[in-house]
Amino acid sequence: MDRELYVSTVALMLFSLVAVYSLSIFPTVYFDASKFYFLKKELISVLIAFFILIFVGSLNPYKLFKPIGFTLFIVSFALIFIMIFLPESLVKAVLGAKRWIKLGSFSIAPTEFFKYGFLFFISWSLARKEKDLKNSKSLFAEISILFPYFFLLAVSVLIIAVGQKDLGQSVVITVTLFTIIILASGSKKLFIALFSIFAIGLLTLIEIAPHRIARFKGWWVGIQDTFLTFLPHSWKVTDTAVPLHITNSLKAIETGGVIGQGLGEGQYKLGFLSEVHTDFIIAGISEEIGLFGLTLLFALYGYVIYRIFFIGSKLKKTYERYFVYGVATIIFVSLAINLYGITGLIPIKGIAVPLLSYGGSQIIATSFGIAMVLMLSRKVKE
Repeated sequence: MDRELYVSTVALMLFSLVAVYSLSIFPTVYFDASKFYFLKKELISVLIAFFILIFVGSLNPYKLFKPIGFTLFIVSFALIFIMIFLPESLVKAVLGAKRWIKLGSFSIAPTEFFKYGFLFFISWSLARKEKDLKNSKSLFAEISILFPYFFLLAVSVLIIAVGQKDLGQSVVITVTLFTIIILASGSKKLFIALFSIFAIGLLTLIEIAPHRIARFKGWWVGIQDTFLTFLPHSWKVTDTAVPLHITNSLKAIETGGVIGQGLGEGQYKLGFLSEVHTDFIIAGISEEIGLFGLTLLFALYGYVIYRIFFIGSKLKKTYERYFVYGVATIIFVSLAINLYGITGLIPIKGIAVPLLSYGGSQIIATSFGIAMVLMLSRKVKE
């Protein structure tokens, strides 16, 4: 396996144990739980992810990569579909969003795994259409070839964004599909068309859901003064205030300064930031490790993404290369959406920080995707 990617991935997971333990102190006191409650669960997830990295990454890529990819796609798609029909006793709902299937004392979020199953399927399928796409004479011909993928995306988004109320993950899989399409076609016209479709679809999903409109207004009210000089005054929002968690998130980042307050010494994690060990983990930890610590953390993420792209550039089979590039895209887009959200640049989407935020499903699923990259890296080593 690629040792550099393996070690850097494990380093991020180990740091997640430190971050989750430090930031989860308030909810453990509030709910009168053991101070090790979240740490124990995170440790179990990290140990499972560590085993997956070693086991899956050591498998024979010539024989098993494709069967594992198809199995992941079929099983994860079946799970996100049947969740619609499962009773509430089997589906865990948080803030009205039904995204988790209960398994005893644990829960699993199938969408986290579906991202990588979906990526494998479109990588395998689009690689077979690459010549047809590049030989197409018109935009209409390109869209005709891609129609089945748009249909699959529409069904997936309908299940995830409407059925599970998870717009963030819908954005991730949409950007992933469009990235692979651009790699396969290399068409500028198609890129512009896809961007237009994405923008229209995103605005439509926001408009049909009242809670998304509220989030959008809360985001716009924080930045509207910058743009109202050039826009009609009717665009001014007056019935909504800047969300308190965004204000506290920015204050936590500012309080961290250059070197931070020290691990365990943060104050904004004490009830001022909701979900500080999940969605707002970067804001919470930045108060404790400061700009210097964040720079090292982001450098580690950058190195993970760089190693994944490096492995992809050395692979000969097109669909394997697409898959590897897609894994890097998922990690980067998820990280970017989270960072933009906690700083108020875009509305909050509830996207976890890959390998860092508390949550077993995202850590295990991300590790599975990276483990498949590690499996392919054995071809590069050979």
